[in-house]
Amino acid sequence: MKDATQNFTAKCRQAGLRVTPQRTAVYKALAATTAHPTAEAVFKKVRRSMPHISLDTVNRTLLTFRDVGLAITVEGSGGARRFDADMTAHQHFRCIKCNRIIDFHHKPFDEIKIPRSLSEKFKVLKKTVYLEGICRACQG
Repeated sequence: MKDATQNFTAKCRQAGLRVTPQRTAVYKALAATTAHPTAEAVFKKVRRSMPHISLDTVNRTLLTFRDVGLAITVEGSGGARRFDADMTAHQHFRCIKCNRIIDFHHKPFDEIKIPRSLSEKFKVLKKTVYLEGICRACQG
């Protein structure tokens, strides 16, 4: 967690953001889990130590983290926006029964080629792989 906190501080400063107690608490709550929480879940966790923080502050903070490269939003989950502080190369699998999102890494997915028909028309900024199915726990 120490490296994550140092990275957090450096990214904030690089983006011209102050390192406030609220931002620090939101980042620590997000970085401490692999559950890909919603803003509301992060809010509930942070509120235990900061009872006066608002859901709006948490949501705006998470969106700011996404904008400066401290978090990503997990696309395609179909429900409330979910966040992930893991910025390493990886993909996501969502169980359609329990709604759990699981990280996995398959290196060939990192190297997906953009079809020429798209690259001639658009500037692709991000490529993601998102899979859905039924996890082992829900199959049994």
